[in-house]
Amino acid sequence: MIVFVDILKMLRENGWSGYRLQKAGLISNGTIVRLRHKQSISTETLDTICRLCNCQPGDLMRWEPDPEE
Repeated sequence: MIVFVDILKMLRENGWSGYRLQKAGLISNGTIVRLRHKQSISTETLDTICRLCNCQPGDLMRWEPDPEE
């Protein structure tokens, strides 16, 4: 399963608050809620975050075996 790092923390470290992201029209409120709960996001959102943080998708997520399988 895909596990996300604390993407909002990474964005804050790069000067982007949730409010600023919404105000700039970069990420919707619904997506910010998904990020808070470490739920899946679209590749378009991943692209935006990578651009804002100057990072690679692998810096935002990793794969781990599902303990229930």
